[in-house]
This record gives sequence, C-alpha cells and structure tokens, in this order.
Amino acid sequence: MTRTGRLAAVLVILALAGCQTSRPHYAGPLIATPQSCADIDFPIYFEPGSARVTREAEGLIASARKRSSGCRVTGVDVVGLADAVGAPGANLALSERRADAVTRALGRNGFGTAPVRVAAAGAAEATLAGGEAKPLRRRADVNIRMSPAGPPAPGAH
Repeated sequence: MTRTGRLAAVLVILALAGCQTSRPHYAGPLIATPQSCADIDFPIYFEPGSARVTREAEGLIASARKRSSGCRVTGVDVVGLADAVGAPGANLALSERRADAVTRALGRNGFGTAPVRVAAAGAAEATLAGGEAKPLRRRADVNIRMSPAGPPAPGAH
C-alpha cells in the first residue's frame, strides 16, 4: 500500500470512529422550552351568501384549541364580515349569522368558558378607495387572547 493509500485508510477509520458515541441517547430535548401562550388570530372563510362553518374551518378551530392547551384563554373576539354584493341590511345580517356560527363552533371545541365578544361589520369598508370590492371579505375574524396558565387572579371565581 502506498503512503497516500495508508493515509486515506487512516482518515476513513478516524471518520468512522468519530460517528460512534458513548453518550446516552435522550428521547426528549435537553432544555425544556416554555409553552407559548401567544394570542391566536385566524380567519374563517365562508361560501358566498353562507354562514355555514365548513369542515376546514372546524379543523382550524380544533388546531387553535390544541395550541391553547396548557394556557389560560382570557377572551375571544369574533367579527363577522360580508362583501359589498347585495343590500347593506342583508350583508349586516349575514355577517351577524357568520359571527354567531363561528362562536357556536368555538364553544363546541372547548372555548365556551372564555368571555366572548361578538361583532358584525356587514359590508362596512368592503370596498377600496377606487370603488372596487375588497377580496376575501366573506369571513369571520377570530382572535383568541391567552396567557400562561397559573393560579387564578385574586378575587377571580
């Protein structure tokens, strides 16, 4: 074997030896990361003229519930919106139905004990300055306010 061949063989053996370890294998992280109890904001979209919460929206709400696990939900805001198509009164009523439907879905998914504020904007601000309709206005906006779980505040029941 040439000197270059021996050097290559030694380097391969050293490289392979470096892959072995005598340290124990830990299944979890060595440093625990704190639970993130940041507020959650997400939209729930609807079909035109509909206030029915879709299966996809139910999935978003269930995901938010999982993210809130280990946290205290301090409040929930739901604002129903509508696009600029149709009469203003009908749009306001539709946005109210959307907000109510989302509020019920949140309650079914474990958010029923938190204080909930519900509002409806109808088609208010549904058009751009040039008169064009804003896209994606068929929705309800959800904000879930959270804080780290802990003992209740003094005087809280």
